[in-house]
Amino acid sequence: MDFTTQLGLDPKTAAYAHDEASLLEYVNLKLTSIGQPIFNEIGDSRFSSLSKTLLASYQEKSRLLADYLPPCDQRMQSFLAEYFSDLDLCEMPHLPNNTLILDRHGVARTLSVPARGDHFSSEIIDSYRIQQGVLHNPKSDRRTTKGVFHVTEGGLPIPNDKKAVPKLAAARLFAKALQAAPETLQTLPFLANEEDKAHAWVSLLLRPVVVPGVHGFTREKTMEVRFFAPGNLVCNLDFVESIFGNGGDPFIGENDAALDPAVELRALLPAA
Repeated sequence: MDFTTQLGLDPKTAAYAHDEASLLEYVNLKLTSIGQPIFNEIGDSRFSSLSKTLLASYQEKSRLLADYLPPCDQRMQSFLAEYFSDLDLCEMPHLPNNTLILDRHGVARTLSVPARGDHFSSEIIDSYRIQQGVLHNPKSDRRTTKGVFHVTEGGLPIPNDKKAVPKLAAARLFAKALQAAPETLQTLPFLANEEDKAHAWVSLLLRPVVVPGVHGFTREKTMEVRFFAPGNLVCNLDFVESIFGNGGDPFIGENDAALDPAVELRALLPAA
C-alpha cells in the first residue's frame, strides 16, 4: 500500500503527508488536463509553465480517445448494456468518459472548498474549511437508507426493507443521473469564488479490503468501487475517500482488479 497516495499519510510518522501548496498546483494541473480554468494565483509557477507543452499533448490524446473508458468502467458499461439489452431504450445509459479523476488522497478535499475562501454554499450543500480539514453540511442529511435504498429487479432476491425497481425505471434513472446534470450542479467549489469557474464530473476509484490477508491461509481481497458525481458534490467523494482510502487512477494497470484473479467483488455507485 502506498500510504501517501491512498491515505495521505507519511508511512514513517503517520502524519498528514500533503502540503497545501503542492495540492493546489496538482489540482491546477488536473484542471488544465481536462481543459478547465485554473486558480490563477499560482497559475504561473515555474513547474506549471514547464508542463504546458506536456499538458497540451495530453489534452489532444484525451480528445482522440474520448470514447475510451478505463478497464473497470468498460466492464461496468458492458454489464449495463447486457443487463438492459431486453429493454426498448432510445439510448443506453453511458458512464461519463471525461471526468476529473481523483487519483490521490487529498485532491477531493482540495476541490471541496474554494481556493480563495473558506466556505462554499449551493442549493444542496454547505462546506467549510476548518482546522481539522473540511466540514460538509448537506441540505438533506439522512442517517439511514431505510425506505430509500432501491434495488433493481432481475437479479438476486430483494430484501423486504429495500424498494424493488423495475429494470426500465432503473435504466431511466441511470440515464438521468449520469447525463442530465445541469451546469450549476457541475460547478467545482474550488473555483466558485473566481470569475472563471470550472465545470466537470468527478470520479473516484476505491479498493477497500474485504478479506484481510493472512499468511499461509488466505490472500487479501478487495472490492472494486467506482463513484461518479457532478462537481458540486465532490465533497461526497472526499467523505468516502477519508474512510476507505484512494484506489488510484483507474487507467493504470496496477489498479485494475481484473488483472488479479483473486479479486472478484465489484460495485458501481452513480452520482449521489
